Amino acid sequence: EDVDVPSRRVLITGATGLLGRAVFKEFNENNWNTVGCGYRRAQPRFEHVNLLDSIAVHDIIHDFQPHVIVHCAAERRPDVVEGQPDAASQLNVAASANLAKEAAGVGAFLVYISTDYVFDGTSPPYKETDVPNPLNLYGKTKLEGEKAVLENNEETAVLRIPVLYGEVERLEESAVTVMFDKVQFSNKSANMDHWQQRFPTNVKDVAAVCRQLAEKRMLDPSIKGTFHWSGNEQMTKYEMACAIADAFNLPSSHLRPITDSPVVGALRPKNAQLDCSKLEMLGIGQRTPFRAGIKESLWPFLVDKRWRQTVFH
Repeated sequence: EDVDVPSRRVLITGATGLLGRAVFKEFNENNWNTVGCGYRRAQPRFEHVNLLDSIAVHDIIHDFQPHVIVHCAAERRPDVVEGQPDAASQLNVAASANLAKEAAGVGAFLVYISTDYVFDGTSPPYKETDVPNPLNLYGKTKLEGEKAVLENNEETAVLRIPVLYGEVERLEESAVTVMFDKVQFSNKSANMDHWQQRFPTNVKDVAAVCRQLAEKRMLDPSIKGTFHWSGNEQMTKYEMACAIADAFNLPSSHLRPITDSPVVGALRPKNAQLDCSKLEMLGIGQRTPFRAGIKESLWPFLVDKRWRQTVFH
């Protein structure tokens, strides 16, 4: 019998990553014909596409003819970018520019995922119209990527977002969830950054924003340009760690707040809070409270299984 395939088509790059998986799921569960592509972890669920291979990119876009492309793939670890600047620039800038050209070729609306790290963090909150000034190479490559996609395809939306967390496959997948081991092993004290102000944002919420943006765009071609989305709870890593401990009834007295600015690794902005009122005025947005979102994301990694049984049974 005929299977009813939705008529709206969306292609998601980086569909194997933390954000990409959530974006794929969001569109797929909301009546979009959804194709995801990935690289290292693609098969069997997703198409295997090397975004640096312009022929492969051309072929998948021309075969599938998407209405919307959500470009989640990026090298997003600031310290890795510092160590591998050429590879990061290839993926974050060159591949994004090529994707924008190919999207223009089939009339697809491109959503390019960018970052709050395009700002230097000295005068928050930041509106879309504020002048970027990235402190680290990661922020610079993402800003160059923004410019490249907008130059190659003016029918593009740039969506800047802050630090992400969500349902991870490994704790290291997110700068938020990676703290869980330090929280759980309370027999040794752990230093936690209490200097940089962050706005942890659930990938499910970003995914909902991407879908809402795409659906609004299908009705209104003026939806393009730069947008900001972010959680609205301001926390340092120390405060996030304490909130995680609290969510699981774990001790937090072994966590030590460090209030000096970090001296190792890529420079980070002190407070790159994003002003999200532009999307809010369009009626777009979704925010999961941090404690609820982090509990849902982390409970499978809880070491003390007795706790799990009491909470979920």
